[in-house]
Amino acid sequence: MPRLYRGKILRRYQRFLADVQLARGGVVTAHCPNTGAMTACWKPGAPAQLSHSKNPGRKFPYTLERVDMGGGWIGVNTVRVNHIIAHALTHGRIPQLAGYREMRREAAFQSPGLAPARFDFCLRGKNRAAAFVEVKNATLLAGDSVQFPDAVSLRGRKHLQLLMRAKKLGHRAVVLFAVSRPEGGHFTPARAIDPGYADTLEQAAAMGVEIIAVRLRHTARGVECVSR
Repeated sequence: MPRLYRGKILRRYQRFLADVQLARGGVVTAHCPNTGAMTACWKPGAPAQLSHSKNPGRKFPYTLERVDMGGGWIGVNTVRVNHIIAHALTHGRIPQLAGYREMRREAAFQSPGLAPARFDFCLRGKNRAAAFVEVKNATLLAGDSVQFPDAVSLRGRKHLQLLMRAKKLGHRAVVLFAVSRPEGGHFTPARAIDPGYADTLEQAAAMGVEIIAVRLRHTARGVECVSR
């Protein structure tokens, strides 16, 4: 995790922008790399943390990384999540996916009759079927469950359909839900928000697509992946 700057989120707008009052003074517009609704992940005045890029080509050098809604930090940067999962996979922190010798990110997947696609990860090992892994950042809190998605996700359904195709072709297919907030005792699909996604997830599970949920624990020093 890069150096983080504290502040308070004032508003989120135009999907990918957020205004944040910095603790050291001044208001900045931060990039918000999250395609979801961020339901229950922000409100005006909530503590927030930002990273800062030195890239001179960026229009908005600050990035919204996490927000505290009262229960601890929630990771809202979906791009950051994949970096954390990559580290966990490399170091064997996810037991169900340990033991592979090679990890490829943004792995190409080709299937007859379908346009070329990509999965977040492809794991390969000697005498083992290749494992295609798609990662989803789960941040919606409903009662005691953390859920996905927080908005209707046609893209999410497409990924599940591709994973089913990969499984049918003899590969190992995995959808990995990264629970990126401290509350909640279990994970469930957000049927009330996207029943189509919940149905497709059930169909995928019935076909042998593996469903794994891991917790991302946000600390003062960074983020760690815990499998339980």
